[in-house]
Order: sequence, then C-alpha cells, then structure tokens
Amino acid sequence: MTKRTVLSADDISRAITRISHEIVEANQGLENLVLLGIPTRGVFIANRLVEVIKKHSGVEIELGSLDITLYRDDLAKQPTRGPGVTSMPAGGVSGKTIVLVDDVLFSGRTVRAALDALNDHGRPKAVMLAVLVDRGHRQLPIRADFVGKNLPTSSKEHISVKLSESDGVDEVVIES
Repeated sequence: MTKRTVLSADDISRAITRISHEIVEANQGLENLVLLGIPTRGVFIANRLVEVIKKHSGVEIELGSLDITLYRDDLAKQPTRGPGVTSMPAGGVSGKTIVLVDDVLFSGRTVRAALDALNDHGRPKAVMLAVLVDRGHRQLPIRADFVGKNLPTSSKEHISVKLSESDGVDEVVIES
C-alpha cells in the first residue's frame, strides 16, 4: 500500500480559513446561521470554522453535531456501532440556514443521511454543505457549496483525513 500526503497542516488551516470566509460571504452575514458537524471529523472541522469566523468577525455563531448512524442506508454492511451524539443549538434549526460540515464528500450517501436526520429536528430555511475534501464518485445528485480541496481519486484509493483532535496530526493522505 502506498501513502501520499496531499494536504499538510498548513494546507488544512488555509482551506478552513477560506471556507469560513466563503460561508460568511455566501450568507451575507451571520444571522440565523448554524454549523452542524457530522461526527467524527466533521465536528472538529465545524468547531475550527466557528473559531475562524469568530476571530475575523467577533461573532460566535451557533454550533452543533448531527449523528447520522441510524439514517445510513448501509447499516447492514457496517459493523455494529451505536449512535453517536447529536447536539442541536438551543434555538433549534427551524427557519435557520444550516451548514452541514463533513471531512470527505464521496458518494453523497452520508449527506443524504444527514439531510434525513436534520428533518427530524426541524425545518431549516436552507441547507448548505461544507467539506474539507471532495473526491468525486458521486452516487447521488449532491454537491458541496464549500470545498477545501477537490481531489479526484480512483475508486480503489482511500482518502484519510487526520486531525489533531482525534489523530494527533493534521494531514490528508491518499492510500492506494
């Protein structure tokens, strides 16, 4: 197996800063904006986005996490795992602009599950998607609004996102 680092810690930091600015610009401000990270690494990325937005705007936007385990369409293929934590902001999600945040966009099935899960918590005004890496190979008509890096890959390759919060290092590696 060969491994190739495609994003360093500095690259990830720059991508998160750029995405945070794009989110603010696309929403023409921060009112009624909520970032929901998809566990595990999507939560860490959402936290970083909120910190960068606060640093540059002085505004702390609402943040939460959205576990999608029970909404997946591949539960029969996955090893048994219990549901994770869903944490909704105190004001809920109804009528707000939600930015779902994940580490890698691949087939689109995780995002579809997240949309289903989100509907159980209210009716947002709009839903957007931010991902650190878009690797292509979509199976559903889903695209990200904010992308840190487009990394076209073969279906045989695997993208591994490592973040300091869970892995002790920030990097994105392609394994083939």
